[in-house]
Amino acid sequence: MTPLDFVVSLALISVAAGVLGSLVGLGGGVVIVPVLTIFYGVNIRLAIGASIVSVIATSSGAAAAYVRERMTNLRAGMFLEVATTTGALSGAYLATLLPERFLFAFFGVVLAYSSVITYRKRHEDQVLAVSNDRIANYFNLHGSYYDEAEGREITYKVSGTKLGLVLMYIAGLVSALLGIGSGALKVPAMDAAMHLPMKVSTATSNFMIGVTAAASAGVYFIRGQIDPIIAAPVAAGVLLGATFGARVLGRITSRTIRLLFVGVLVVISLEMLQKGLFP
Repeated sequence: MTPLDFVVSLALISVAAGVLGSLVGLGGGVVIVPVLTIFYGVNIRLAIGASIVSVIATSSGAAAAYVRERMTNLRAGMFLEVATTTGALSGAYLATLLPERFLFAFFGVVLAYSSVITYRKRHEDQVLAVSNDRIANYFNLHGSYYDEAEGREITYKVSGTKLGLVLMYIAGLVSALLGIGSGALKVPAMDAAMHLPMKVSTATSNFMIGVTAAASAGVYFIRGQIDPIIAAPVAAGVLLGATFGARVLGRITSRTIRLLFVGVLVVISLEMLQKGLFP
């Protein structure tokens, strides 16, 4: 494959990754890391560096649209970002200490767990009407948005903030270790632990992942683990795809998003577990 073919094919794949990442709140990295390592033979650390850049691009392309449509819970996002950023800085340090096979296997386990948690809630899309969570009430983390697919305004309450903070720290840790934007844990944390609607969880995750990735991107750049030949087409493609995906989210149902989210996680989890356990 010539350098031009590599750049063009990677950019096209990144467009698809951007669409998918913006729809399910995972960031383009959940596709980019497996594609680069499995199909292009790129070293996983360089793949993670490029993926972190793609995550920032996904957030930039989708977050503005979701904020404008009031799907993003800005208060909850900024509140949780404190824990996620702390975890990202911890993970960026640990990334150099862990072997590659462990990273592959850990990636697979994290995604498999997230898929199980999300699938179990496939019939539980009722929003929380009352919350006794003191932190959520004090910071007024509750919200509402207009669901275009259902044609009505949906008002929801937030709970489980303490568990949410713990899970967000772990999500940040995973983000820096694996370059996946941590959406694979953020979305289930907000959906299952904090009772945010699936669309709000996805939109808020897209808003948060860019900040989380930026916290660790500098570390990878200093180490020379961000290759411009790989990162540039990935970032351009993902940005284009994420912008398109943001226009689609409001028009599909929460159940569809949930099943799409689970399907993506299962496929990639199996691929990464195979590479980590049976290289």
